[in-house]
Amino acid sequence: MNIKNEVLSILDEVLSLKGRAAGFTLDTPLLGAIPELDSMAVVALITTLEERFGFMVDDDEIDGAAFVSVATLVDFVQGKLAG
Repeated sequence: MNIKNEVLSILDEVLSLKGRAAGFTLDTPLLGAIPELDSMAVVALITTLEERFGFMVDDDEIDGAAFVSVATLVDFVQGKLAG
């Protein structure tokens, strides 16, 4: 499984980006740069990541650092899968 591609697919799906996420790179900024990524979308995104990858995210693990860019979100997912 390509984690980056799966994360991009989830971003596209949850944020209703209509394929825009396919053009995102690891350097693409997320929080504050994509209007669709508001606080409610973050909750939906976390829930979808949990369901798709089979891990749980504790409340104290959630902060803006994971949503700075595509790379930080991919790193967050990889860390959860490794843990």
